[in-house]
Amino acid sequence: MADRTVAEFIVAIIADATLSVWNAGRTIPSVRRQSTVAISLIIACSFATVAGAADDKDNKNKDSDKRPKLTLKAQPLVSMSPSKVTFRAELSGGSNDFEEYYCPTVEWDWGDGTHSEMTSDCDPYERGKSEIRRRYSVEHTFRGGAYQITFRLKRRDKVVASTTASIQVQAGVDELQR
Repeated sequence: MADRTVAEFIVAIIADATLSVWNAGRTIPSVRRQSTVAISLIIACSFATVAGAADDKDNKNKDSDKRPKLTLKAQPLVSMSPSKVTFRAELSGGSNDFEEYYCPTVEWDWGDGTHSEMTSDCDPYERGKSEIRRRYSVEHTFRGGAYQITFRLKRRDKVVASTTASIQVQAGVDELQR
């Protein structure tokens, strides 16, 4: 059963039930007419069930197709201290009105013990009318070290999307003299 989909499992159960009704109709003459009707109903229900399972799978795929993909890029990835690094978070693909990403709180965790957060004041969400913001850019200055920067989109303090980027900043002359 582990290899079967839910729809295949349901069809197998319905096939067993159909066979039982058919055999009862063949051996008991008074049941023959009722078994034909029962088999018709079982077959109709099986098609409806399989179609419903397929629709559920399609709806899940449609929801995941609507979710934009979040990426984070840093420029430069390797530099000398002090280094001003530009970060660009981008939502690509998916729906322009994806509700979870509409008017989020944006959080940057710089990997150096500091973080930044920004919340916008937006109109109420309207399906088909409201549009998500697709690009977020910012600069941050780093001293020497390796850093993992995290970008998060949040709704009501719940993280709805997150991505990371890593950079390396080589110690500058002023840091080497210390």
